[in-house]
Amino acid sequence: MSSGFVELLQGLSEWPVAVLLRRYQIAYLIANAVHIISVGLLIGAIVTLDLRILGLFKQYPVNMLAPPLICVAATGIALAMMTGFILFTVRPVAYVNNPAFLAKLALIALGLGNALLLSRSRSWRFEKQVSGGARIAALISLTVWICAVIAGRWIGFI
Repeated sequence: MSSGFVELLQGLSEWPVAVLLRRYQIAYLIANAVHIISVGLLIGAIVTLDLRILGLFKQYPVNMLAPPLICVAATGIALAMMTGFILFTVRPVAYVNNPAFLAKLALIALGLGNALLLSRSRSWRFEKQVSGGARIAALISLTVWICAVIAGRWIGFI
């Protein structure tokens, strides 16, 4: 890691919000709780939609479930990214050197990329039969997001 990058990270750790989180445990607790709730929104919506695409809950048309679930997932990821960044600033150098944190970031990028590819194929939302490609994407999504949660929990143990 270059010294300039380390200096940038150390400067980030002196950001007033990071200082506040380190100084007041209740502030860190609240930020962490909002992060966990946000991840819950994201995972709950994604798992529900992925399971429907995979063939469960057939009584609910995909085109009826997808719009609200996508909105909930988007809200969850936006809040999780904001709170995740805030939590990252508390110990940025330690997190950048944590393999579980790096794995979590890679899995999130993979999950977002998969979601973007699936969203570009809009036909799965409106057709009565979900394509095999959409089912593969849903299976990848389930796997990647569950692994991202596991990696997130693993961070504290390294």
